[in-house]
Amino acid sequence: MIELLILFVLTKRDFTMYAIHKAIQNDFAPYTSPSFGAIKPALRRLEANGSITSRKMMSEGGKLSVFYSITKDGRKALTELLLEDLSDNPLQFLSNCRIKLSCAEYLKSEEKKDLFLSLKTLAMKFKIDAENILNDEYNKLSFYQKIMLDNVICEYSNLITIIEGFEKDNARNG
Repeated sequence: MIELLILFVLTKRDFTMYAIHKAIQNDFAPYTSPSFGAIKPALRRLEANGSITSRKMMSEGGKLSVFYSITKDGRKALTELLLEDLSDNPLQFLSNCRIKLSCAEYLKSEEKKDLFLSLKTLAMKFKIDAENILNDEYNKLSFYQKIMLDNVICEYSNLITIIEGFEKDNARNG
């Protein structure tokens, strides 16, 4: 997911590694907070595969800075990362889903439609799984488990409603 975040922020303008970290924090802090230790190797991987380029420049203060730019291949890779299926792990799904939805503006209308359908389908599956556990195992669950399952069901219901709103907006503006 770190590569997706880096590529997305680089669609706005060229950044240094510090500025990339700051942009990710500004835009995605409620969902994720990657460290410099995660960003630096991701930048190397993206540069090695041709998704980004770097150039060194002297700042006005005489300090050497490295600026990163997204390439045409990087834009293609960003689209692929956004449309890539998410994990079947519910714990990873929610934060990764939020990141992808936050970046959906980058996609073309038909690509957004595919993304929204994919995310909504998986969210519905997780919601139904939680409802089935709550219904089938109700008498075996502790009070705390029941409350937590009920909360999970609400989270997925809210996410599905948000995605449906995005679908309507995309249909209207696509």
